[in-house]
Amino acid sequence: MSTSFPPLPLSRRELLLAGGASMAGSGAWPAEAPSGAASAGASSANIGDGVAPPSSPVQLKVNGTTHRLTLDNRTTLLDALREHLHLTGTKKGCDHGQCGACTVLLNGRRINACLTLAVMHQGDSVTTIEGLGTPRKLHPLQAAFVRHDGFQCGYCTPGQICSAVGAMAELKSGVPSHVSADLNAQPVYSADEMRERMSGNICRCGAYSNIQEAIAEVATRSTA
Repeated sequence: MSTSFPPLPLSRRELLLAGGASMAGSGAWPAEAPSGAASAGASSANIGDGVAPPSSPVQLKVNGTTHRLTLDNRTTLLDALREHLHLTGTKKGCDHGQCGACTVLLNGRRINACLTLAVMHQGDSVTTIEGLGTPRKLHPLQAAFVRHDGFQCGYCTPGQICSAVGAMAELKSGVPSHVSADLNAQPVYSADEMRERMSGNICRCGAYSNIQEAIAEVATRSTA
């Protein structure tokens, strides 16, 4: 006998945030770090003496829309997108620039959003996975990922797609890579060439061959 349950009133993200807040309020997490536990880089102004950390106004053009924010100077571009603009398609993976889950396009070039501060990009144009396509009108690479099953859990997929879009733009504009046979020649698409350019994007599910097939379909079509 099957049992049906009513839909949850909260999204998964809202549920996790609410759970974290309740644990903090119940004392399951310490309200203050023990003496001497603060990191060496933290100043007394950030530990609880009531002094707000320095902040700055930042203007970003994200997916074609201009946003004016006032951000803590330490806010990464990734956190500005996720926590302030609520564009959660861009994922926080390792937070050290090693997995590529946070890849976005900055003025058309791919970058790891976790490794750069938002205040460094005053007036810059950012494209996230939400800006590449929509469920009703997919970007060609998004559609190819669906056709070739280029994702499993899907967590790395936004970064993979943004990185691949940037990599194909690099090929088109002649930006060389380590496997380019002649650094003075126009790079051309090949499986090895694209593997090298995509090597900064990790898929822990191991869907690399499917990802490569999706990219190959779009890359070869655009150069035909």
